[in-house]
Amino acid sequence: MKTYKTRRNYTNNNTANTPKKPNWKELLNEAITNPGAISEAYFYFHNYSFGNQILALMECAARGIQPGPLAPFSKWTDRGRFVKKGEHAISLIMPVTYNKKVEKEAGSEDEESRTVFILKPRWFVLSQTEGAEFKPEPAGDFDPHRAAAALEITVETFTHIDGNTQGYANGRTVAVSPLADNPTKTMIHELAHVVLNHTDHSQHSDGAEIPRNIREVEAEGVAYIITKALDLPGAEFSRGYIQHWLKGNEIPEYSCRRIFSTAEKILKAGRPAQEARPQ
Repeated sequence: MKTYKTRRNYTNNNTANTPKKPNWKELLNEAITNPGAISEAYFYFHNYSFGNQILALMECAARGIQPGPLAPFSKWTDRGRFVKKGEHAISLIMPVTYNKKVEKEAGSEDEESRTVFILKPRWFVLSQTEGAEFKPEPAGDFDPHRAAAALEITVETFTHIDGNTQGYANGRTVAVSPLADNPTKTMIHELAHVVLNHTDHSQHSDGAEIPRNIREVEAEGVAYIITKALDLPGAEFSRGYIQHWLKGNEIPEYSCRRIFSTAEKILKAGRPAQEARPQ
């Protein structure tokens, strides 16, 4: 197991009585700056979201735990394995939905459903358990064309005459130049634009309000995470591309969360149906 630095703070709360929330900016920074972290996290924890993969790997490294298949206490019990005495659970990100009263016009009130993400200690890795033999499930091969089909995105023939254009996305259609340096990474980048709603200008969507530089950072961030997870070529060019569009600024917290969730959607969509399991 590799040794990683553990000085970063992956939560935004410091009080004992406040539910801890994930620090998306630090998680993304860890993924980008720690060579090999994404691919190793994906190897061990591919059935979980990218944010949780990084969290699990970092916590295993900090606590000297051998990373491996991850599951809640009850799941291990169902598989004939039991958590060893004295082992402490690993915290992962969980969505929590609640109803909040909102004041409307004329003094009336209404309830709105809202979702927040918090950290909960409920998971244990294989090395923290004992019992029946357990064989991990493979992640499954990734195919960007399979991902496009599953996400209802059309892949068309590249028609731009600009030789410097690697690919493009328009509406729910993408295309990759036959001369693209890294066609798979470019395909993922263009798919990300669509999934992130960058190409939907028919209404006041997220993409219509986000400046172009942030749109490019988000799409390339998705491409970087997936290519690193799968050890595909081209990831080494992503950092320079992202820094070019950031122009010295930081990636917004909201964009960090969108990058993780979009990478997860595309990767799962590109795996065989029987492997594309929810978290």
